[in-house]
Amino acid sequence: MSPFALYIIKRMARLILVLVGLTFITFLIMFLIPSDPVRAILGPRMAQNPALAEALRIRWGLDKPFYERYFTYLWNLLHMDMGISNRTSRPVMEDLSTFFPATIELSIFAFILSVAIGIFLGIISATRRGKLTDHIVRITALLGVSMPAFWIGLMTLAVLYYQLGLIGPGRLSSYLSPPPRVTGMYVLDSIIDGNLLTLVSSLQHIFLPAFILGYQYIGILARLTRSSMLEVMSQDFITALKAKGLPARLIIYKHALKNALIPTTTMVGIVFGGLLSGAVLVEIVFAWPGIGLYTFNALLALDLPAIMGVTLVIGVVYTLLNLLVDLIYRILDPRIKYA
Repeated sequence: MSPFALYIIKRMARLILVLVGLTFITFLIMFLIPSDPVRAILGPRMAQNPALAEALRIRWGLDKPFYERYFTYLWNLLHMDMGISNRTSRPVMEDLSTFFPATIELSIFAFILSVAIGIFLGIISATRRGKLTDHIVRITALLGVSMPAFWIGLMTLAVLYYQLGLIGPGRLSSYLSPPPRVTGMYVLDSIIDGNLLTLVSSLQHIFLPAFILGYQYIGILARLTRSSMLEVMSQDFITALKAKGLPARLIIYKHALKNALIPTTTMVGIVFGGLLSGAVLVEIVFAWPGIGLYTFNALLALDLPAIMGVTLVIGVVYTLLNLLVDLIYRILDPRIKYA
């Protein structure tokens, strides 16, 4: 068996261990929280109808000990059953298939914007070190890291929507119907449907929340790319290339950038996972019906199956992204071998 195949098998085995550990820790935390999901769902009706409350506890397995509930959950998970949401009364798998595409679409656009703009600003800052452009980029990066995404979202909505009447919250303009569902991502489904009006509206509505969601990562990637570029540009092989008379653009984009992107690639993998898990506040501000808003409502209702399902999905995405990043390392630097 090739080293690459062995490497993939080992990483997938680790993935299983990570996910089991993730489910156990999340389940334990939810078990130890001094709260009652039945009380959160019924509210004042709980005191009026104690028989209903007891029936719900039995139905959701809340009357059983921790270990029995946990192993039952794992057994059901092996059969692709994440349980029934206490809040929506639907299978969690069905809820995730409904809400997750909206978050994936938002995260992909935020990822593209943050990576493209962040790396570009980092290159510009490094090649113009100490100049006005460098200072502007560094201030922009600092603002991106410092300002909370939800605050920027509220301010932009206050100006663009309430004051100027331009782009509003949601995924589409109120007078348009969603495109026929294929992937659940409005931009892609609009392209498949060939509906130009829906496509333009979905792009208009996704740009602002995607930019705000990815703004902090623009600053992080710009600073990381700048420091990596400066380190590579000071190495001997760059000096030799300059001595040979190669054009500066060729040296920067063909030789320096490829070596500088290795540490940045590590951050890129973390960025997408962070965008998925960090979309909660942005989705609330922009009324974006994604997994972030779904998680927020699940937490308010102490909806354990829904919280477990979201945690597991994000954990899978994070782990697979880390594997993908490790594979990209080999493309950027052929000297890296699979152990």
